[in-house]
Amino acid sequence: MEILSKVHAKHLVKWAADKPEVVVLSADLTSSTEIDAFRDTYPQRFFSMGIAEQNMMSFAGGLAREGYKPFIHTFAVFIYRRAYDQIAMSIAYPNLPVIMFGFLPGIMTPGGATHQAIEDISVMRSLPNMTILECGDATDVESVLDVANSIDGPVYIRMLRGEIPRLFPASEAMELGKSRLVSEGEDIVLLTSGICTEEALRASNALKSRGISIHHRHVTTLKPFNDPAIMEAIAGSKYGVITMENHSIIGGLGTIVAEKMAEAGMGKKLTRIGIKDTFVHGASKQYLMKEYGLDAIALINEIERMIGRELNINEDELTEAFIVEVHSKAKAEAL
Repeated sequence: MEILSKVHAKHLVKWAADKPEVVVLSADLTSSTEIDAFRDTYPQRFFSMGIAEQNMMSFAGGLAREGYKPFIHTFAVFIYRRAYDQIAMSIAYPNLPVIMFGFLPGIMTPGGATHQAIEDISVMRSLPNMTILECGDATDVESVLDVANSIDGPVYIRMLRGEIPRLFPASEAMELGKSRLVSEGEDIVLLTSGICTEEALRASNALKSRGISIHHRHVTTLKPFNDPAIMEAIAGSKYGVITMENHSIIGGLGTIVAEKMAEAGMGKKLTRIGIKDTFVHGASKQYLMKEYGLDAIALINEIERMIGRELNINEDELTEAFIVEVHSKAKAEAL
């Protein structure tokens, strides 16, 4: 597996070179959200707003009204929890092209409940005009800028930073509203988003060796959610569908799929893998994924329940996981 470092930091500087309308805003987390290189390269297009997220959102709305393309950068939890009213009234209501990059979504920080954005999709998708995207690997991070920039309205992005894997070819860019086909199969439809896609891939060979045929899709557009390939796959599945997300099972990918299935009158079983209506304590990403049932073994357990038999797969049969260091040169701090 190819591992890349500070992908967003490097790509943003190159991508924005011929786009003078793009301005970047920081909420006192400049190096932590990989925009220090942008600041140094384009100092006139960079705004340090301090720890004042509400003001930053209103300020971004004003910039957008004047023809600029504001790119807001901070930890995900500080976007929607701190400044929801300003997002709603200054950005979403007037449908302004403000792009919000939310870093450390879900359990990707040992900072505990104060820093973990476990309900951001649920909150943000209820806002009219809002588009929601989620990155799962380096290819997504490299291509999300083009996708977000093409949208005439506000965009919220669950972003990755530091050392991240490349799961998909660099030539296969993210596409708005279109899920990425990972594998074809008839038994179970597996829909994964964000870092959960990597965990699902760890189990794929072991499941295949047991004769389990899985139609796996990586979901990057969470709103609008209208990819017909997903519903067609679910309709043709033998056992049903499993969703897997780094988010609460309330209001995220699992809920979105449930709503679409209900509207279509689709009588298939749905299993939601995610955070089960609880706050999460602080620890490493790997520990938290296992502790809260978001890892490859959790997926295998749910597949066994869905098909009604044991597969007898143990950790030794899984593809080795990429272990993210809590401290590294690619991150400004352990969070």
